[in-house]
Amino acid sequence: MLKLFLSRPATLRPFTRSIQPIRTAFLSTMAPGKATNEQLKSSALFDVSHVTALVTGGGTGIGLMITQALVANGAKVYITSRRDEVLQKSAELHDSGPGEIIPLQGDVSDKQDCLRLASELAEKEPQGIQLLVNNAGIARDDSTKFSSNGEPDSKDANAVSKHFLNSEPESWADTFKTNVTGYFYMSMAFLPLLAKGGSRTEGYTSQVINVSSMSGQLLGSSGGQFAYASSKAACTHLSRMLATHFVDSKVRVNVIAPGVFPSEMTTGESDKDNKSVIDKKMSNPAGRPGKDSDMAATVLFLAGKGGVFFNEQTLFPDGGMTLIQPTAKA
Repeated sequence: MLKLFLSRPATLRPFTRSIQPIRTAFLSTMAPGKATNEQLKSSALFDVSHVTALVTGGGTGIGLMITQALVANGAKVYITSRRDEVLQKSAELHDSGPGEIIPLQGDVSDKQDCLRLASELAEKEPQGIQLLVNNAGIARDDSTKFSSNGEPDSKDANAVSKHFLNSEPESWADTFKTNVTGYFYMSMAFLPLLAKGGSRTEGYTSQVINVSSMSGQLLGSSGGQFAYASSKAACTHLSRMLATHFVDSKVRVNVIAPGVFPSEMTTGESDKDNKSVIDKKMSNPAGRPGKDSDMAATVLFLAGKGGVFFNEQTLFPDGGMTLIQPTAKA
């Protein structure tokens, strides 16, 4: 009887050899929604090498940050701006692959130019595109912004009235023409190209990303910039409307509403590399302005395959500013 317990156990080699085939068969028959570790790698979730994109205002500021992020991860990116020399310079300096930057001059505040851009891209990309980033924006509250005109006493109704009546109708019209109307016409003009391009990659759908601003959510005047803040609130709501109307076309619409990032709008200039710098602490909880990497992470999240479940959503890369300032409830 003792020998029964002392004898060497039988070798289980047949089972050892069959583990890998069983594992492979199991993974190949996993239920929908269940993923392998390989499928959950960042390279799978945030890869954009299958994406052809157009980024408006892509030569400087936030637009250039977005362009760099897409190109660095394999996307083909057309950049547009009214200033062709800026586009050419950004392409020369920042087109280091593995994707590609292609300048395409245009004015998104002009309906006819929006249509022209869509027509030109349809010829260049007959199979469609996967991403439109409406980023080009302006601020024209020069006569009322507090940084250059001072802030009126909020308890003095006459002072408040006098200060903000310096705002000219042309400033409002120009601001909305670019920040709202331009986004509308670009989205509508490129809808057929986006719908066509969305079916090229399995499990992926095309998308419009509208770059709004936290100013469209904050209840203050954005430092005396009523026209700018109002246009960004309108941009965000326009995006919700577009998302609703594009559902059947299988084109998603999402919003990035940044806090303060270095750009020509926030600093007044660009350096030789078409980039801007803010070298000071900020009042947000993060204590700093946004970085290129903050914007890159945001757009790659939305543009990659990992973001396809997001539609009609607004992301706030703002360093927490909307936590400490009064904001709109919706």
